[in-house]
Amino acid sequence: MGKRISRTVPVAHTLLGSLLAGASFSAVAQGQTLPAEALDWQAWSQDEAPQQLCRGRYVMPGYRLPAEENPETLSVETAEVDYAADGEALLRGDVVLRRGNTELQAERVFLPAERQQVDAEGNLAIRDGQALVRGEQATLMLNEDRASLRNSHYVLYEQHLRGQASQLEQTGESQYRLQEATFTTCDPGANSWQLVSSDIRLDQASGFGTARHARLQVKDVPVFYWPWLRFPIDDRRHTGLLSPSVSFSSDGFDYTQPFYWNIAPNHDATITPRWMSDRGLLLNGEYRYLLEQSQGLVEGGYLDSDGGTSSGDNRFEGDDRWYIDAQHAGTLTARSDYQLRYGAASDGRYFDDFGGEFGNSDRVSMERLAQVDYRGERWQLDARAQGFQRLEDPLSDTDRPFYRLPSLTANSDWQLGSGLYTQWRSNATYFWRDVDERRVPEREAAIGSRLHLTPAVGWRYEQPWGYIEPRTELWHTAYELDYGDRVTDRATSPTRSVAITSIDSGLVFERELELGGRDYRQTLEPRVNYAYVPRTNQTQLPDFDSRERAFSWDQLWSPHRFSGADRVGDLNRVSLGVQSRLIEDSAGRDRLTLGVGQSVYFSERRIDSEGDPDTLPPRPGEDPSVNPQSRYQATRDRSPLVTRLDWQISDRWSTGYEWLYDDEREQTERSSVDVRYRHPAGHVVNLGYRWEIEGFDPSVIPGDDGFRDYSREEWDLSLAWKASPRIDLIGRYLHDQTNNRPLEQIAGLQWNDCCYGVQLVWREWIDDNDTARVGDDFNDRGLFLRFVFRGLGGVGQEADGYFEQAIPGYRPTPL
Repeated sequence: MGKRISRTVPVAHTLLGSLLAGASFSAVAQGQTLPAEALDWQAWSQDEAPQQLCRGRYVMPGYRLPAEENPETLSVETAEVDYAADGEALLRGDVVLRRGNTELQAERVFLPAERQQVDAEGNLAIRDGQALVRGEQATLMLNEDRASLRNSHYVLYEQHLRGQASQLEQTGESQYRLQEATFTTCDPGANSWQLVSSDIRLDQASGFGTARHARLQVKDVPVFYWPWLRFPIDDRRHTGLLSPSVSFSSDGFDYTQPFYWNIAPNHDATITPRWMSDRGLLLNGEYRYLLEQSQGLVEGGYLDSDGGTSSGDNRFEGDDRWYIDAQHAGTLTARSDYQLRYGAASDGRYFDDFGGEFGNSDRVSMERLAQVDYRGERWQLDARAQGFQRLEDPLSDTDRPFYRLPSLTANSDWQLGSGLYTQWRSNATYFWRDVDERRVPEREAAIGSRLHLTPAVGWRYEQPWGYIEPRTELWHTAYELDYGDRVTDRATSPTRSVAITSIDSGLVFERELELGGRDYRQTLEPRVNYAYVPRTNQTQLPDFDSRERAFSWDQLWSPHRFSGADRVGDLNRVSLGVQSRLIEDSAGRDRLTLGVGQSVYFSERRIDSEGDPDTLPPRPGEDPSVNPQSRYQATRDRSPLVTRLDWQISDRWSTGYEWLYDDEREQTERSSVDVRYRHPAGHVVNLGYRWEIEGFDPSVIPGDDGFRDYSREEWDLSLAWKASPRIDLIGRYLHDQTNNRPLEQIAGLQWNDCCYGVQLVWREWIDDNDTARVGDDFNDRGLFLRFVFRGLGGVGQEADGYFEQAIPGYRPTPL
C-alpha cells in the first residue's frame, strides 16, 4: 500500500447532510444483522449496568479527521489514490472523507472529474454525531438531493433506535424511501419487537412517513398488520390515531380509540370513540385553541340510549347520556383577565359511570362562570356570574347550590405605617336557584340579593422575639329577598351589623441544641389568641353559603365559626397554645414540629345554622332532626385539646399526627396518624389511620348526605416498591373498620424494559358516598393491562395519574 495522503477540496453542497437528517424517522428496515460493535454500541460497566434498563447505549466514536475552518471544505484521507488524465480519482484502502460534522468511511471511493457524484462501496459507514448509517454500496449526488444506499443499517444515538433497509434512497429534497425496512428501540440482538414494512416513504418537510404492508412483530411473530400506515417522524403535532385503551371489568369489555386532528398550529381536536360492551358507543371529543390574547377548551361526550349494565341496576337504561364543558380565558389589559365556562351533564352519575381515569372520577360539579377581574396597585376588583351543577344522584332540592347572578367584589388594603393597617372587603351578590321553595328549610327558601361590607382595622407589632396584633372587623350585611310561593313571616329586607374583635399574640424563645452529634436550633413559641363576637339575632337571614366549620388547629386562632357571610357565630373565648420546633441548622429545615392548644369559652355558642341567639339546640332525644352532638358543642366550657406533630425522623422516615381529645368526656373526637417512608431509589410506603367520632360535624343534620351516625374508622396502607430498575410493584389496601369491609384494593406490577413496558393492575373498590347507608354504595372490580412499545406507542388504559393520587409520594416510571 502507498503512504497516506490528505487533500482538501472545496465543494458547493454538503456531503450526505440531507441523507443523515433523514435518518430521524420513526419506522425503518430489515436484512442481515450486524455485530453490536459495528453499530457503535457500548455496553454499560458493571457498576452502571444494575441501574439501567438497557444493556448499553449508542456512542459515536471520535472523528478520524480534524474539522476544517471552512465547514464547506471536503477533507480526504486514503491509503492509495489513482488519478486519471481527465481528473477522475479512485481512492482505495482505508478511505475517510469529512465535510462539516459528516464523515464517510469506505474501502473504495470513486470521484468523477466533475465532482458531482461520489460512489462508495465496501464496509461503508456514515456518521454525523446524531446518526450512523452503514451499507455495502452508496451513490451520492453532490449537486442534487439524491442518494442511494444498498443493504443499509442505521442507528439514531439519542433515540436509542436502530433499523435496516435493503434499499435506502433520497428521492428529492427531504424526501426518502426505504424498501424492506425495519425499526425498533430494542438493544442490538434483542428484537423483542420491531415494525416491518416493504416500502416506507419519509417526508421531512411535512413531518410524516407512510408505510405499505406494515406489520408489528413481537419476537419475530407478526401480531398486527396495516395495509397502509401514516405516522409522524418528528415532534410536531400530526393528525392520526393515538394509542388505544383496552380494559376488562365486571361490566364487560371497554375499548377506546382516540383520533388526533391537527387543525392548525393553534387549533387541534381529539375525537375519541369508546365502545363498552354493556352500554354501547360513547363518543367523546375535545377541541383546543390558542389565540393571541386568549385560549380555550371545549370537551364533551354523548351516548345514544344507554344500554344498561350486566347487573341490571342502571336506572338510566335507554336514556341519552352526555356532558359538555367549554372553557375560555383571556387577557383584556395588563391588569385585567376574564374567564368563561359552561359545564353541564345529563345526570349526576355520568362521571361515576363513564368519566373516571382508571375507573375513578373526582368531578363533583360542573361549573358555569363568566368572570372579569382587575388587579390595581390599590384595588382588586372582581365581577362574575357563577353557578354549579352538583353531580349527585338523586339530588334533593336542599342540596342544589345557589347561582350567583351576578357577584361583584371590591377589596383593598392600606398600610398606614408603624404596623397600623386598614382593609376593605365588600361583595354584592344576587343568589338564585330553581327549586320548589316549599320543600326546603325556610332559611334556604329565599332568593335575592346580599350586600356584604367588612371594613377592618388592625395593628401588628412584630419583633424577632414575638408579635402582637389586635384587630377589629365590622360585618354589615343587608338583603333584599323573595320567598316566592312560600308562606312565611320572615322579613324580606333584613340587615345585620356585628363587630368581630380579636387579639393574637405570641413569643419566640430559641436555644442552641446538640443531639446525636448534630447542631439544632430549638424554639418554644407560646401563643395566646382572644376573640369576641357578640351574639346577634340572625333568624331573619337566609342561608345562601354558610356552613359551620369543624374544629381544628387552625380554628383555635380564628374568630370565624362559619364559612360564608350569612352566619356570624357568637364567640367569647381565649385560645392557649404552644409550639416547639427543632430546626436543623445545617439544612435550615424543621426536623420536628410539636404543637398543643385548647380554647376556653366564657359563654355558650348559641348561633347555629338557624341563627337564633336565644335558644340552644335541643338535648339528644328531644328532636331527632338535630345533630345529637349540637347541644354539647354549643355548651361545652372548652374545646377539645388539639395536638399535632410533624416529625422528619430521618431522611427516609417521617410521620404526622393530629389528635383532638375531649378532656371533659375523656374521649377522642378525631385522630389521624400517618407514617411515611421514602427511599432515594423510589421505594414508597404509607400507613395511615383515621378516626372520627359520630356526628362530629354539628352543622350536618340527620338525613343530609354528609351526616354519619357512626364513628368512622379507616386504615390505609399503600406502597410502591422498585424491586429493580425493571420491576415496579404497587399496592393499596383501604379498610373501613366501621363496617368491616375493604373500600379499595389494588395490586399491580409494572415491567420496564429498554424497548417496551407492561403494566398489569387488579383493582376492586367501593364508592362509599361517605354516609352510613351501606346499601347505596357502588361496587366494581377490574383487571387492567397496558402494553407500551417505546418509540412506537402503546395499548391500554393509563393509570399513572391515579396511582400518584392513591399512593402519596409515588412517581411511576414513565411507560
